[in-house]
Amino acid sequence: MSPSTLRRAAIAAALALAAGGLAACGDDDDGGGSSTSSSSGEAKQIALLLPESKTTRYEAKDRPAFEAKVKEICENCEIIYSNADQDAAKQQQQAEAAVTKGADVMVLDPVDSASASGIVNRAKQSDIPVISYDRLVTDAEIDYYISFDNEEVGKLQGTSLLEALDGGDGKSIVMINGSPTDNNAKLFKAGAHSVLDPSGVKIEKEYDTPDWSPDKAQQEMDQAITSVGKDKIDGVYAANDGTAGGAIAAMKGAGMDVTKIPTTGQDAELAAIQRILAGEQYMTVYKAITPEAEAAAELAVAIAQGEEPPSGLVNGEVDNGSGMIPSVLLKPVAVTKENVKDTVVKDEFVEVSELCAGEYAADCKAAGIE
Repeated sequence: MSPSTLRRAAIAAALALAAGGLAACGDDDDGGGSSTSSSSGEAKQIALLLPESKTTRYEAKDRPAFEAKVKEICENCEIIYSNADQDAAKQQQQAEAAVTKGADVMVLDPVDSASASGIVNRAKQSDIPVISYDRLVTDAEIDYYISFDNEEVGKLQGTSLLEALDGGDGKSIVMINGSPTDNNAKLFKAGAHSVLDPSGVKIEKEYDTPDWSPDKAQQEMDQAITSVGKDKIDGVYAANDGTAGGAIAAMKGAGMDVTKIPTTGQDAELAAIQRILAGEQYMTVYKAITPEAEAAAELAVAIAQGEEPPSGLVNGEVDNGSGMIPSVLLKPVAVTKENVKDTVVKDEFVEVSELCAGEYAADCKAAGIE
């Protein structure tokens, strides 16, 4: 489903929900929420638990889009918001607090996909439905899952890297994967390997990066350069834009010409798009986060109101080890210098004024972005 199609579906569903008397919500940065109950009935409480802030998307994109959509379609909702700062124990405490505050539904993006089953079990004890958001909670009876086709993300990254390496046969690469506690990272890696392994490319070094930390990715890349040799690395698979930034920083520090060493990424972060336009990063994966967050908001509001999901929203199933989970699956898009204008710029995912500021003005002009 394309971002534009999902937006149209979301708007239609929102109008249908509004016609049924649903309504907007307040929130509280400390996680308590501020009640905005109206004459239509008792306020519904929606818990939104995000995993971390090192990846800029969560505070810059996911949270505001989710909150805005809930506010649009639900007058008598309030949001219990928390960010776990990449601390699984902290997220467990935040979930317990949401249960205590009487959450009607929990939207959970887990720090640790496996240990988060404890959060789900606790919610179930209080009859609170759980939506697994963006990252899949494994081996737990979640009610719904919403994300992108994450193996496809890895395939897009691997395919793009091979294209940049003219097929890859005989070339040497380094793999900088994501966090070993994130189930999505495992899927990205599996998708990438499904493309890279049969290609003839040689994976000289491969790392799983704790916490998705750019600093740790830089350290890993430093180790790879020392071990393999800076003249023997032809490309870098980096699982997201943060790890790509760390790998690129390490290569620059070693005096390597990063414009000749294609590096992948994911999330279409502003800094990554600027690097792509400047030729320092080869590609990223654009996941239309706003439609993802808006669809999660629609689903959460419907569940909180005791209703079925909006028609057409759920479009698949995913096995999380506990069973087949009804899912909303969105399609990722590979972004290179050639299609920046027609993807993230066209969708207003990045602001042109920010993208083309300062030293990047000439790069934007060369790409036809003004």
